[in-house]
Amino acid sequence: MRASRMLSILTTLQARGRVTAPALAEACEVSVRTIYRDIDALATSGVPVYADRGAEGGYRLLDGYRVRLNGLSQSEAGALFLAGLPGPAAALGLDAAMIAAQNKLMAALPETLREDAGRMQERFHLDAPGWFGEAEDPKRLRAIARAVLRGTQIRIRYQSWRAEKQRRVAPLGLVLKGGSWYLAGQVDGSVRTYRVARVLDCTALDDRFDRPAGFDLAAYWQAATLRLEAEMHPNVAMVRLSPFGVKLLDALSQPYVKARTQLEETVDADGWRIARVPVGKTSWHAAAELLRLGPEAEVLEPADLREKMAEMTQAMAVRYRAVRKA
Repeated sequence: MRASRMLSILTTLQARGRVTAPALAEACEVSVRTIYRDIDALATSGVPVYADRGAEGGYRLLDGYRVRLNGLSQSEAGALFLAGLPGPAAALGLDAAMIAAQNKLMAALPETLREDAGRMQERFHLDAPGWFGEAEDPKRLRAIARAVLRGTQIRIRYQSWRAEKQRRVAPLGLVLKGGSWYLAGQVDGSVRTYRVARVLDCTALDDRFDRPAGFDLAAYWQAATLRLEAEMHPNVAMVRLSPFGVKLLDALSQPYVKARTQLEETVDADGWRIARVPVGKTSWHAAAELLRLGPEAEVLEPADLREKMAEMTQAMAVRYRAVRKA
C-alpha cells in the first residue's frame, strides 16, 4: 500500500507541478503526517523532491524528472485502455491520435502488463447512446472541438426550439450524454448550453478568450442538468398505483423523478399505494408522462391533471372504437 501511495505522490507531482501536503493527503486519503513521512522516504531514496516555503509553497519535483510507466499496477494499466473510447474520439477527429497514443502506451508497458491491457480492450466496450436511440453525428462538431482546444471564439447559427439565432460564443467545453453532444459556451458573460446537432453553421474566429476563473466543466454540467430537470418537473401529482404500477413507475421514470418520488407505505384493500410524483409544467405534459403507466395508475390530484387524463383516455377510447367498427 505504501509503495502504491508513494508512486501516486510522484505521478501527482509530475502532472500538477507544485502540490501542498494537505492536497496530497486528501488525494491519497491519508494524514498530512503520513505524507511528510512518505516525502522524506522518497528524498532518502534519491527522488529529487523539494519543498518550497511560503503561502504559495508546496512540494515539487526537480525540473526534467519523470516517472516511468512501468510503475503502473495491473488494474491501472487496464483502466487506461478503457479510457480510450473509439466512438467519441472518432467524432472529434481524434481516432488516429488515440490509436497512436495507445500503441505508444502499450509499447511502454512492461511485458507482464501488456497481455492484461490487451484483454481489457478485447472484452469491454462502451455504447454511449441509450436503448432505442442513435448516436448523433453533428456536422459542426469537429470545428467546435478545434475551437475548444485552441481557446478561440466561434460564431454559430443555432436552431433553438423557438427560432433560429446567431451567437458569438466562447466555447468552454463539450459533453457527450446519451449519444448527443452538448457545448458549454459563454455568451455575454454567462455560460449556456447548446446542443451541437442544432448548430446549423459554425465559423471559427481568431479572437482568443479568457476562461472564467474557476470554471469546472463537470460541475457546470451537473448543475445545469439538475436545473433543467427541475424546470421540466416543477409540479407534483398524487397518483394511486397498483403493485405493477409501482414497478412500472420505477422502471420508466427519469433519475430525477425517481429520486424525488415519495411512495407511501400504506396499502389499501386492493393492494394499491399512493405516490407523490414530480410531473411536467402543464397538465398535457404531465398526463403524457403518466399515461405510460396505463391502467396501473390513477391520478388523484391535482384536479386539472385528473381531468386531462380523463379527457385524453376518453378521446383514445373513442378513436379505437371507431377503428374497430370500421
